[in-house]
Amino acid sequence: MPSVPEIRVRKLNDAPVSGSGDFVLYWMISSRRATCNFALQRAIDWSTKLNKPIVVLEALRAGHEWASDRLHRFVLEGMADNKAAFAGKPVRYYPYVEPSIGAGSGLVDELAARASVVVTDDFPCFFIPRMLKKTAARLPTQLEAVDSNGLLPMRAVNSVFPTAYAFRRFLQRELTPHLTELPEPDPFDGAKIPEPAPIDPSILEKWPEATDELLEASDKVLSDLPIDHSVGPAAFSGGSSAAQDALQTFLDEKLHRYHEDRSQPEADVASGLSPWLHFGHISASDVFAQLAMRENWNFDQLADNAKGSRNGWWGMSEPAESFLDELITWRELGYNFCWQRDDYDQYESLPEWARTTLEEHAPDERPHVYSLDEFEAAQTHDELWNAAQTQLVSEGRMHNYLRMLWGKKILHWSESPREALRIMIQLNNKYAVDGRNPNSYSGIFWVLGRYDRAWGPERPIFGKIRYMTSENTARKFKVKDYIRKYSGPPSSQLEMW
Repeated sequence: MPSVPEIRVRKLNDAPVSGSGDFVLYWMISSRRATCNFALQRAIDWSTKLNKPIVVLEALRAGHEWASDRLHRFVLEGMADNKAAFAGKPVRYYPYVEPSIGAGSGLVDELAARASVVVTDDFPCFFIPRMLKKTAARLPTQLEAVDSNGLLPMRAVNSVFPTAYAFRRFLQRELTPHLTELPEPDPFDGAKIPEPAPIDPSILEKWPEATDELLEASDKVLSDLPIDHSVGPAAFSGGSSAAQDALQTFLDEKLHRYHEDRSQPEADVASGLSPWLHFGHISASDVFAQLAMRENWNFDQLADNAKGSRNGWWGMSEPAESFLDELITWRELGYNFCWQRDDYDQYESLPEWARTTLEEHAPDERPHVYSLDEFEAAQTHDELWNAAQTQLVSEGRMHNYLRMLWGKKILHWSESPREALRIMIQLNNKYAVDGRNPNSYSGIFWVLGRYDRAWGPERPIFGKIRYMTSENTARKFKVKDYIRKYSGPPSSQLEMW
């Protein structure tokens, strides 16, 4: 049966596959798309083997931490795209949105009781691993989690890499075979799937299907949901259509400058794809495939040796290789950590050298100490930091380079390293559309030494942790217009930088 590599499939319970079930259930939770999706492809494989129709359940909870107008609208826009994408396909798409906290409890169990097998997405972060573990123990039907997160299957390696360099060397040795096993752009193509199954009316009565009006995610619709209404919608739309538009804009207009200008706050040449990658509205494999096509790339261009270099291994242009290092090396490094370490979001997961130096300097006097509320309101003495925080709050994103500076200054101005970590996680996960993701935890913990080395000279507060300042950032990059955009005209102090 397997058109999906077995290394990407994880059986979560010992329940049987039932030949008497009514359908194959795909419980879509993180790969929220109809294309380039190994989990959907696995459901189709089961459908053709068992000669059963497919039900795709895409649900949206209201009770998880940080649920807000921002995140709900983004997901609802994706659900609207999925409804359109599945129209005319041989599946029964079932979008469900909780009208009250806990209202969706029991829905998966009821559908699974009628299913031959249940397929879902394997995602190593946030509440999803706990939810899957608890659900698997209850279900009477086999539950499989399928890894469609990146180009390298998470379980292709069972060790945690201490640096991006070490992981990059591993990728250059081991990734090539997996590049021949990418998900199908259209997993329905050529598949013989029975006609869509009806859903029991008693289920639809208790858990009503999301209406088109609900999926439009208007302000009125959002205001009726039990979520945080203080965090407004993002400055960009969710869904696979918006994701593809963002990718095409990047490839057409920005990629050629990526290697030179991606750290420039005013250049705006980053791909900006991380929100759609996080919610699964686009896949990393699709991004890679479209980039490789633009580059007229083939496997013969791969270098023979694995030196761990950022450039040269792929045999693509310098901008393309620079982007692939972010898309594959740095992004999947975070997935490598999270699936193996339950404490990925805990201070204790930091490398020993980083904990030691931070604890040695924890008693050091801070030049400024701000509370979570002051940070959240962008009420610090630093205009560049305030501008970055304002962008995060108002748009749901932050320029990549300034995100590093943002974290370093929170460490500098918090009463302790542990408090700095708490503040970074809270602000990032509350406001960033791409928060609550392995890659965003990589960035937060990089601030405190993960994936880094000891630096000198040893400094107050930071110890041997890499040091960054707004003054140095303003010397290296143009930031005045960025500050003007997000927090008004610069002060005379900035003029002297």
